[in-house]
Amino acid sequence: MATAAEEITVGERVVRVSSPDKPYFPELGLTKLDVVRYFLAVGDGILRALRDRPTMLERWPRGVFEGAKIGTRQDNRGDAFYQKRLPAGAPEWVRTAHITFPSGRTADEIAPSELAVVIWAANLGTLRFHPWPVSAADVERPDQLRIDLDPMPGVGFDQVVPVAHEVRAFLDELGLTGYPKTTGGRGLHIYLSIEPRWSFGDCRRAVLALGRELQRRLPDLVTTTWWREQRDRPVFIDYNQMSRDHTMASAYSIRPTPKALVSAPLDWSELDDVRPEDFDVTTMPARFAECGDPHAGLDDRRFSLEPLLELADREGLEAPPER
Repeated sequence: MATAAEEITVGERVVRVSSPDKPYFPELGLTKLDVVRYFLAVGDGILRALRDRPTMLERWPRGVFEGAKIGTRQDNRGDAFYQKRLPAGAPEWVRTAHITFPSGRTADEIAPSELAVVIWAANLGTLRFHPWPVSAADVERPDQLRIDLDPMPGVGFDQVVPVAHEVRAFLDELGLTGYPKTTGGRGLHIYLSIEPRWSFGDCRRAVLALGRELQRRLPDLVTTTWWREQRDRPVFIDYNQMSRDHTMASAYSIRPTPKALVSAPLDWSELDDVRPEDFDVTTMPARFAECGDPHAGLDDRRFSLEPLLELADREGLEAPPER
């Protein structure tokens, strides 16, 4: 017999959680309700990461089990799927942002304005939230620069850490402040808030210029070569993550693997001592309660892209094509 639904009060809303005992991470004994409680525990942090940003949902309504896979454009027969448009039957209080994809097609994508929206999405099976680097107020000009340190197959987290430290050093030289987080895998993301004055193309130029500088400083570790088969160094700085409709899993999103690792915001002082596997659905709530959100200051100051764009000009770099 199916377990009765539970109603959870989140702020001014009541959110219905259906099938609360459905297994979501069976190896850990975690249910849908456990996932909902996790998002409630880190609520301030995940809402800070998503607030008023057009956000794609990565839905795993059957949970994560051996052999589970996500559907793709080529094969939509997966156990999970990406939802770019507002789901049918959404409550009237779920706000949206109108966005345009590179193809020219448009969509109304959810833009969470309150924690109840996150919990409503969790009830739909959402484990990872993929926000755009723009706000609903201006979907054409990013207000975040996102630097993706993407390790090649077989490359460990320990080889990504020194690259992150060098990114921080370079940003410091330019008077810019970045905020690191784990991906839930072997990579790292570094975010900085920027003035919403530049296009997606300008932002790609900026990250490419940073990547080329890091390639000069760490020639044995860093590459900006786009084609994977041509990369001969361990860590790729993926400038194309600043393309329209390219998104990263948000801070506090849950990776759909048996260990339920999460994308963990970090303080720079922690970087040498932590590993991605330190942060999962069971450990993050206590960390959040004790330490709060290391990214709480991310939006306190917005920076100019001019230092990076001036570097791109000196190097003669054009905006890389959206891929």
